Amino acid sequence: MKLIISVLITISSFSIFAQNTEKLALTPPMGWNSWNTFQTNVSEDLVKGVVDAFIRDGLKDAGYNYIVLDDGWMAMERDAQGNLVPDPKKFPSGLKTLSDYIHSKGLKFGIYNCAGNKTCGGYPGSRGHEYQDALMYASWGVDYLKYDWCNTDKINPIGAYTTMSEAIKATKRPMIFSLCEWGNSEPWKWAKEVGQLWRSTGDIYPCFDCEFKHDNWSAWGIMKIANMRQDNRRGAGPGHWNDPDMLEVGNGMSISEDRAHFALWCMMAAPLIMGNDVRKASKETISLLTNKNLIAVDQDSLGMQGFRYSCKDSMEIWARPLANFEWAVCFINTSSKAQKLSFNWQTEEIIDNVFKYNINAKINTYKIKDLLKNTFILSTDKPLETTIPSHDVLIVRLSKK
Repeated sequence: MKLIISVLITISSFSIFAQNTEKLALTPPMGWNSWNTFQTNVSEDLVKGVVDAFIRDGLKDAGYNYIVLDDGWMAMERDAQGNLVPDPKKFPSGLKTLSDYIHSKGLKFGIYNCAGNKTCGGYPGSRGHEYQDALMYASWGVDYLKYDWCNTDKINPIGAYTTMSEAIKATKRPMIFSLCEWGNSEPWKWAKEVGQLWRSTGDIYPCFDCEFKHDNWSAWGIMKIANMRQDNRRGAGPGHWNDPDMLEVGNGMSISEDRAHFALWCMMAAPLIMGNDVRKASKETISLLTNKNLIAVDQDSLGMQGFRYSCKDSMEIWARPLANFEWAVCFINTSSKAQKLSFNWQTEEIIDNVFKYNINAKINTYKIKDLLKNTFILSTDKPLETTIPSHDVLIVRLSKK
């Protein structure tokens, strides 16, 4: 009888875990990551300051809830038992205490490691320690693992990421698994059962449309990343997302470029993981990052990734089907000068050839809402005419009258 009860408890516990796992990331995760601004220069005080800024500036209320500690949190060597050790100078109170602090504020704790022997910053990687490390993360209360791809010569990515995925599941702790393999093995084709999001491109760089070359790899500006993958939309949906890398909003681009960047990531149903120093962010930056209209597009329950409808005369038009037969449409001026926009809804039918949605203004009249200005403008029975400044954006939401 005791054996039967034990088995039933085990089955019940696994069932609860499975249900929680299935509910992870039904919309793209939102939060902050330390890498873009701080690289390996992380600390307990930094993370606590970010947590406090989340509360102070309304980021938590806007939906951002993951605080992700990237590379550089650990000591250079494992301990005698092979366990990862937090750097005692950077994190004198330990990561369990830091995790408890984050959770006490109603937020969630994320951490970083790598599939190779070493992380990208040269710290101990997880190769050969996957189950040991996953148990350690669970004991610390980790809610999110970003898993990188440095120092992985001769490793199969599907096997490596599946192993860590299974190690996470074995802990019985619901934990978002973010695959950071840079899109080289087309994870949108295979990673749906492995994790909740996967990097679809190389690293981002805070510029509008550039390539920043390193010795043997490049980082990319926002327009290059946005247009790098036009064939992976089928991979995205509730619980599994293409990740074009973290946000560079507030990291040195102009406010118009920041607007275009944030709008595009929302159009692509991208995870909204901030990469700036939120403790010192300007009011303009916070206002943009907490724009409820744009966040609602990103977090739309239909979970359908947007697509580039057209690109003509330095004006890109992106479209995204939303729940309740609504649409988001984004007009981006990629030129160095202001551009006039004249878009006739009556003569241009926007068709989503992948998921078979369309905007046919001859049949349906839509109200048009400017999502940045939070105002309604005209309707689709008249052409949309305006001027868009250089490297700026007009993003609207269409709903049937």
